[in-house]
Amino acid sequence: MFIVQQEINFREEHPCLIVGLYEKPVKFSGCLEKLDELFSGYLTELVKEGDLSAKEKRIFKMPAFKKIGAKRLIFVGLGKEKDATFSGIREAFGKVFKEVKKAGLEEAAVYVDSFVSENISPVDAAYALSEALPLSTYAFSGYKQKNAPDKQLGGLVVYCQTAEPEELKSALTVGYILGKGTNSARDLVNLPGNMLTATDLADYSRKLAEKYDFEVEILEKEDMEKLGMGAILAVNQGSKEPPKMIVLKYQGKDEWKDVIGLVGKGITFDTGGYSIKTKSGIVGMKSDMGGAAAVLGAMEIIGEFRPEQNVVAVIAATDNMISGNALKPDDVITSLSGKTIEVRNTDAEGRLVLADAVTYAKMHGASFLVDVATLTGGVITALGVKTTGAMTNNEEWFEQVLEASAEAGERIWRLPIFEDDWERVRSSEIADLNNSPGREGHAIMGGAFVGEFAEDTPWVHLDIAGTATSDKATDLGPKGATGVMTRTLALLVERFSKINEKVEPVS
Repeated sequence: MFIVQQEINFREEHPCLIVGLYEKPVKFSGCLEKLDELFSGYLTELVKEGDLSAKEKRIFKMPAFKKIGAKRLIFVGLGKEKDATFSGIREAFGKVFKEVKKAGLEEAAVYVDSFVSENISPVDAAYALSEALPLSTYAFSGYKQKNAPDKQLGGLVVYCQTAEPEELKSALTVGYILGKGTNSARDLVNLPGNMLTATDLADYSRKLAEKYDFEVEILEKEDMEKLGMGAILAVNQGSKEPPKMIVLKYQGKDEWKDVIGLVGKGITFDTGGYSIKTKSGIVGMKSDMGGAAAVLGAMEIIGEFRPEQNVVAVIAATDNMISGNALKPDDVITSLSGKTIEVRNTDAEGRLVLADAVTYAKMHGASFLVDVATLTGGVITALGVKTTGAMTNNEEWFEQVLEASAEAGERIWRLPIFEDDWERVRSSEIADLNNSPGREGHAIMGGAFVGEFAEDTPWVHLDIAGTATSDKATDLGPKGATGVMTRTLALLVERFSKINEKVEPVS
């Protein structure tokens, strides 16, 4: 995919050469001086005339007029050098790669040195480049009879004189793996509900386990009945599709200890049950397994990285349908933990399946927990559609998740859980817990309910109801599934073994 060359040869033939341009003010000096010389100062003239701009993410394309080997030049503006950030450079690469794809080019070259600044090292630039490439050019193939073939950028020559080739290759590999894993999560979320049932999700997980040598366990309905998984079984009551509790284990240490549990909500389609959704609200509910997709995308990345860390992934998979057997408001059910739940709202089903999944992750030895779920509309009201809501019972563990999310460029914002929030979740007069204590603080109620099953285990809840999909394209992806939190989870695991002394695991 990537060919690294230390010395740039402007005479080498390429369909295009991508160059970054900072406002310094714009001057073709340093690494770009030779390029301007080959054009007899014409590039400087274009800047003076205002045609070529270095304003952030401004794209300028021009033919090379046989002055260099590349057929065309694509400049991307990077803004002021002192203000350069990794996230901004990644988005700039995303925007320019979209242009390359639009042009139907299957090979390109990038002059990495032109993206380097005081804040951005050559290795940073390479990392940003390789992550942006798969993210920005992703497309879901869909099911149209006459889909035009999707041309992919198959090769990228990376020129960099200011870093060791092995360091660059490592950064390019890491970024590309993170991007590809996110795209795998996007594929799962984009699949329609009739093409991704709980059984299909289990089959996908088995293949992932086989590829990366994970230990795999798939609990069938009969297994859940024997274990007493009354919460996920209650959600599944109205469905003809059997539920699955999916477990993947990756052991990166000699002993099975300090285990990170990644728990994903896998509702493959959500009607809301008898608390049925509106005709507009029900559209798009194929994405209600976005948490499961993020966990599986993260496990793919973990399988590639092979970190020295133990991980158990648990996914509760079912749809939420309506029938004569379906769960009803006012029903009381018993979860795997033994806690009883009064069901006030059958559309608050995600927290029910997570209750059993979190308990089962702990039974498999998880001493740290992160659950990811498209859980509540309330988080969209609170934070909009670009920020994931987070809740926690452990400050140090949350800080680690927050740092991983910052590196991934997937922003999260913490919502509080106060004692009176816990009291509301425990407000049922006939059961231990109430699955829907009211509209006020809805997102907090959902998170607090799941937290009841985490108990004393360090736990972070990530509500991606607003961020799992996007209704418009961005520089790093098209409209549709985002694969959000895939990279955050993977980076959390990757970083964990170096800093886990900050958090006291549950013994």
